[in-house]
Amino acid sequence: MAASAQTPDAKLGLRERKKLKTRTAIREATYRLIMDQGYDATTVEQIAEAAEVSPSTVFRYFPTKEDIVLTDEFDPVLERELRARPADESIIDSLRHVIEESLLRAVQSEDAEVTRLRTRLQVEVPAVRSRMMESMSVTGQMVCRVLADRTGRDAGDLEVRVYAMSVVGALMEATMYWAEQGDAGEALRDVTVRALDVLRDGL
Repeated sequence: MAASAQTPDAKLGLRERKKLKTRTAIREATYRLIMDQGYDATTVEQIAEAAEVSPSTVFRYFPTKEDIVLTDEFDPVLERELRARPADESIIDSLRHVIEESLLRAVQSEDAEVTRLRTRLQVEVPAVRSRMMESMSVTGQMVCRVLADRTGRDAGDLEVRVYAMSVVGALMEATMYWAEQGDAGEALRDVTVRALDVLRDGL
């Protein structure tokens, strides 16, 4: 799930807060540069200078430039919140609750211009799109583990894998659809809920 870093949690230790602050600085510098000069023209060296860190520090936090756009802290949040839902609640209801209440609230705290920029890069830049597919796979594997625990099935079952990736795909397409609509379109929350309704009810 691609999204920006959140405000450091007071419960985090000093070292963790410093790491999160550095990650945020690198991301924000990257977004500013891309908005000014485009993705391809933006180099890691420029990002490092703008974030006031060394290029090696950038690579320590983000292995590639594409990862700066795509890497997020939402997968652990999604897994933790899903596992905290009532055991007798349907999987789709658990997913809707967590996505609406936790993930969308976090995403909506980000500047809409930045969110649309990141989404546009996922569509327009082949390297970012390729890396995004790898990221989706990781998120899908996490959802598979949660679904397996909730249903008593094996995480590698075809049905579990198809369902998990359907969820991830629905979220990705909802975000892209929202970005395509621009400021005059629906709110991200409403678009995402519509996508989840399709996943639950079909066409």
